[in-house]
Parts: sequence; structure tokens; C-alpha cells
Amino acid sequence: MSTAPTAAGQDPTPVPACDPVTAPVLDQDPALDRDPVTGTAPVAGTTPDGTTPEGGSPDGHPAGKHARRFGLPVATALVMGNIIGGGIFLLPASVAPFGTISLLAFGVLTLGAIALALVFGRLARRLPKTGGPYVYARAAFGDFAGFLAAWSYWITAWVSNAALAVAAVGYLDVLVPVHESKLLTIVAALSFQWLPGLANLAGTRYVGAVQVVATVLKFVPLLLVAVGGFFFFDPANLGPFQASEGSPIGAISASAAILLFSYLGVESAAVSAGEVRDPRRNVGRATVLGTLGAAVLYLVGTLSVFGTVAHDKLVHSTAPFSDATNIMFGGSWGGVAVACMAMVSILGALNGWTLLSAQAPYAAARDGLFPKAFTIKRRGVPTFGVVVTVALASMLTIYNYTAGTKGVFEMLVLVTTFTATVPYLLSTAAQIYFLLSGQGEKVSRAHLVRDGVLALAAFGFSIWLVAGAGYEAVYQGVLFLFVGVLVYAVMAARKGRAARTANGANGENGENGKGAEVGAPLVNTAAE
Repeated sequence: MSTAPTAAGQDPTPVPACDPVTAPVLDQDPALDRDPVTGTAPVAGTTPDGTTPEGGSPDGHPAGKHARRFGLPVATALVMGNIIGGGIFLLPASVAPFGTISLLAFGVLTLGAIALALVFGRLARRLPKTGGPYVYARAAFGDFAGFLAAWSYWITAWVSNAALAVAAVGYLDVLVPVHESKLLTIVAALSFQWLPGLANLAGTRYVGAVQVVATVLKFVPLLLVAVGGFFFFDPANLGPFQASEGSPIGAISASAAILLFSYLGVESAAVSAGEVRDPRRNVGRATVLGTLGAAVLYLVGTLSVFGTVAHDKLVHSTAPFSDATNIMFGGSWGGVAVACMAMVSILGALNGWTLLSAQAPYAAARDGLFPKAFTIKRRGVPTFGVVVTVALASMLTIYNYTAGTKGVFEMLVLVTTFTATVPYLLSTAAQIYFLLSGQGEKVSRAHLVRDGVLALAAFGFSIWLVAGAGYEAVYQGVLFLFVGVLVYAVMAARKGRAARTANGANGENGENGKGAEVGAPLVNTAAE
């Protein structure tokens, strides 16, 4: 028990002991715990980093039975599932024309992706909040940079979801000839989008369960082909070390341009940091473990197919894993098996990307940089963001099948290869800023050199991603960003107007409080 301070002549009033997390600290400057960008204090019942000691939601929504924070295994599965979608089933054939030198490009890209993963781990350790790149960019460079990170990431997510659904229908056509009917094709594509959407709306508990199951079902058969292929490995199938013309550096760069985007998704755990249990510890670990797991599967799988399928056949293959399976086990059932694996893989990727597509705008909306409706959250999931994202992807999918012009859709998908790199650049730049500005609370001084090297390597990797997107993608992507500038102008104006209104109200209250404070001693003096 403690006593509250009282006016002279009054008995002290007993005050129950308060929770040390929520109790006001009278001798501490409240500005010390305020957000470095907005100057606002943390939400009541949370720690200064925005998390809750009980593991609940930092936004004030109670964690019900359908909302469950991700542990390390689920967070790792989220990273691996989002990195590896359906593209792995075509990668060996895509890089075969360059020869086995393409494996060197894979190795270089793996190092860059791991450097980026480590940087995200460092940033999440200092700023363990939902939003990932948005949070880091805003903390370092202010609202506008944060908005660009959230805006570009959101565009990447819902356009990529549309592309994944279209790819899934292509694999479904191997089992059921849905392409014979345009209506069935559209229904199938929309089903691939809304099934993961419904899983997300059911709550983070089900998102995590679906992600783990999809990851297991995806990787077990892939590992079977990747490892089993070495028992049928024939070095003669590898073909020439460099099958293309030009210099070795040119061949590595050309194959890297195809492989560059195989690692998009390394930020998955950082974006969902607010839903991860003990994010300071688990986000970094999940990011690195997920990236390493994906890298091993990529490299081993590609090398196995290279040594199992003859090079001249692999160059023209449309289903390299199917061809490898047919050689290993005989028969022609490989196409069906790989089609099933691909659909499971894409469903897992859609499940994870649907969640991420709602997390970035949710974080921005809480700060007044996205429409307020994006803050609606149920069962641990930003439900409005999920519905809007799936709806936009659905409309884009319908347009793709009904307009009859693939050019527009392909252009939009190509744009995502640029927009996805904008959050990476801003995040790595934020880490470099924290290092150079000497903000000890953001960066470990004991590992300054190591963190600096990692940040520069990750920044270079991000620049390489932009360059690999091509001139047209960068040009179109910049136009998308400029559209976002208009949205930011509207939201920033609304936020500024609300802040001025709040400050005016606080000013009036302050004047009234000041007057009462001055008058109080006069009353006490008169009473005495």
C-alpha cells in the first residue's frame, strides 16, 4: 500500500499498489517514452516498444482463442513459405540455358539475401512492431518514407497474389481441364485467393496452422526429389559450365536477373513482428532460419535436377521436376505429383502473403497515414486490410481473364519486382542511418563494424534487385509510387488537421488548468 499526496489538512488516502507496467511514474519525464517520430506516448498497457507483457495485441484488442501469437516454428514457416511459392518448380529450366555457372549466381544471391535477413533481424530487435519496413523507414526518415514503404509493399502483395492465383490455375489444369471454360477458370482462380483469405479472417491461430501444414506438405516431396535425385545423378547431364555466349560475369549477371526475385519474402517475420511471440528474439532467428532453409532447398533442388535431366532436354522443359521424377521412378505420374505440390506451395504462399498484405497498411493506418478502416482488427488479423487486398487481387484476376490482353497484367506483375525492393532499400538505409547517427539505443555499439558491413551488403543487394527489374519495370514502378504521393498528401493533410484541432483543445484545457492552479493557493491562504 502507498499513500497519495494530498492538500494541507487532509488525511492521506490509501492507494492500492499498481502494476509496474501500467502505473504512472511520477518522477520520470514522460517524453522519454514517446515515439521518436510522432511524439506520442505508448498505448496504455504496453511497453515502450509497443508490445504487451501478457502477449496480447498492442493495439488494445484482446487476444481471444482465435488470436494466437506465432512462435519460432510458425514464424520460420511463414518466411520459408513466402519465399518459396510456385517458382521453384520452373527455376532449373529457367537458368539451364546459362549452364551450371548459374549456380554461382545462386550462391551470390543467397549471401545477399542472408545479409538482408540479418539486417531485418537487427532492426526487429530494436523496433519489434507490426509493419516491418514501414516501421523502420518511418523511425529513421519520418512519415513520408514510412508511407512509401507501406504503399509499395501493399501494391506488391496484392498484385503478386493475383499472379500466384493465375499460376495455381495453370497447375490445376493438369488435374482438371478448367481452361476449357473461362467461367470455371475464373472461379478456380478466385477460389485460390479467397480460401487463404478466409483462413486469415478466421484468426492468426488458423493462419499459423495452415502455414505449418502447407510448409510441411510443400517441402517433404520437394526434399524427396532434391535428395533422391542424387541417387540418379549423372555428371554428363550437367552440360557445359557456361552454355551462353559472352563473359562469365555476363552469364552470372544474366542468370541472376532471373533468380533475383526468388528471395522476395525474407521480411515476412519482420512485417508480422507484432504477432510473433518474443519478437526481439524470434523475428531475427525466424528470418535467418527461413532464408537459409529456402536457400538450401533452392540450391539442392536445382543441382539435383541438373544432374538428373539431360541438359539439352532441360533447356526446353516446361516441368523440370516432373521430368526428374519420371526419370527417378519411371512412368508419367510426375506431372500430376508436381502439379499437386505446386498448388499446395502456392496456397501456402497465398496464405502468408495475404496476412502480410494487411499488416503494412494496418501499421500505417494506426499512425494516420492510411485510411482508418485499415486499423479494424479481429482475432489478431487486420480484417479490413485482408478483405480489401483479396478484393483488389480478385478484380485484377478477373480483368486478366476477360480483357484478353496479357500485356497489362504482365506489366503489373513486372512492376512488383521493383515495388518489392523499395521497402528493402528504405530498411537497409534506415539501419545505415542508425549506425552513422550514433543512436546507441538503435544499434549495438559492440558490433558496429559487423552491423555496418551487413547493412552495406544488404543495401547493395537491394540495389541489384532494382537493377535486375529492368528499365520498364522501374519506370512503371515509379509511376505507381507517384500515385501513392497523392494518397499521402490527402492523409497527411487530414492527420495535420486533426493534430492542430487536438493541440487547440489541449491549449484551452491548459489555460483553464493554469488558472485553477494559480487560484488554488489564494483559497488555501484565505482558509488559513
